[in-house]
Amino acid sequence: MAGLEIGMIGVAALFTAILLGVNVMVALGAVGALGLASIVGVHGATAMLSTVFFDTTHSFHFSVIPLFLLMGFFAMRAGLGEDMFEATSKWLGNLKGGLAISTTIGAAAFGAASGSSVGTATVFTKLALPQMLDRGYDKRLASASIAIAGTLAVMIPPSALVVVYGILTDSSIGGLLIAGVIPGVMFATILCLATYLTVLRNPALAPVVKANYSLREKVYSLRLAGPLLLVIVCIISGLYLGIFTPTEAGGIGAALTLSLAVIRQRGLKGVKLNETLLDTIRTSAMIFAIIICALVFSKFLALSGVANALGGFLTDLDVNRWVVVGIIVVIYLLLGMMMDAPALLAITLPITHPVMMKLGFDPIWFGVFVVLLVEIGAVTPPVGINCFVVQASSEGRVKLEDVFRGLVPYVLAGFVMLLLLCLFPQIALFLPQTMK
Repeated sequence: MAGLEIGMIGVAALFTAILLGVNVMVALGAVGALGLASIVGVHGATAMLSTVFFDTTHSFHFSVIPLFLLMGFFAMRAGLGEDMFEATSKWLGNLKGGLAISTTIGAAAFGAASGSSVGTATVFTKLALPQMLDRGYDKRLASASIAIAGTLAVMIPPSALVVVYGILTDSSIGGLLIAGVIPGVMFATILCLATYLTVLRNPALAPVVKANYSLREKVYSLRLAGPLLLVIVCIISGLYLGIFTPTEAGGIGAALTLSLAVIRQRGLKGVKLNETLLDTIRTSAMIFAIIICALVFSKFLALSGVANALGGFLTDLDVNRWVVVGIIVVIYLLLGMMMDAPALLAITLPITHPVMMKLGFDPIWFGVFVVLLVEIGAVTPPVGINCFVVQASSEGRVKLEDVFRGLVPYVLAGFVMLLLLCLFPQIALFLPQTMK
């Protein structure tokens, strides 16, 4: 049997396994390993597998991921999300959809310190959802606004997913992290606007509840946001000015959030250091395992010829290059409905990245574009991991279908952001081009 035929069978087997409910990591690793064995034999496959494991785990660049994750867990222990939400809700809570808008801004700021989409969704579900529901907010609007706000964590640095893209494509990780600042802020603004317009169209979705806070109370609440903003400014400015590398940024960020957590909890006991370190290890191991298994499958696709065939097909299309971009958007959205973001990047980038480079696109721009794409996939059914997180953290107050139904205006907002990136590439490229 020809390699290309084996590759197509492997692809079909992968999607069949995922649709049957097999863990994505297991499906990728098993299909990839068996596919390699069928092409190069058992001994050749074993040698390749050992190489993939070693090349992935010994890479210094991957040390950024556990450091960013550790920073995120310390940020949660420090209560930075609670502080930010309290400050934003006092300033914006009286607007139409004000609590949902406060959640979006608070999640963007907290996500910039944690880098975790799932962590941000968990924190703000526990913080904001009860307040919104108690004030009469529609369940769909309240839960969906939190699910989509969690995606901002991977746009604004630090972001483990951006690091994965940089490693897989051999792109500048520092440049990629800085490139997400302006798009992240713009996307947060567009999401706030989507909430406001939705509530303006149907005021019953979010009744305005007047809370009488004096100007003094509002200004005083800004002190709560100070520590979080300090961490964000330190990381972004340090990367932009070339003061430290992404790995050093992760270490400094973890040290700062640990210090804040110790101060807030009045000692290491409240930080639960052992538990925090174990959570970091578990999450890092899960991400590394997914990446390794996805890389095994990618190597299988390359050796079978499927990757070259698909890449050649897209490159040789006699159409405008933006038509190819549209095809790639559809591919990522469809695959994003079935698998986690790290696995999706590891499988697709060996095909899509060379195609986009041949079409003349900038690797930094494509990094921002594709990360936004996979995060839109993180809220779309049937997987929609952020939606599952919101539902699971809501203590039974919302159903999964409520979250999915409320996402329509926010997914449309995501497409608006994608369109803006296509029309104005400098949104993503300006800061990397001027950084030191």
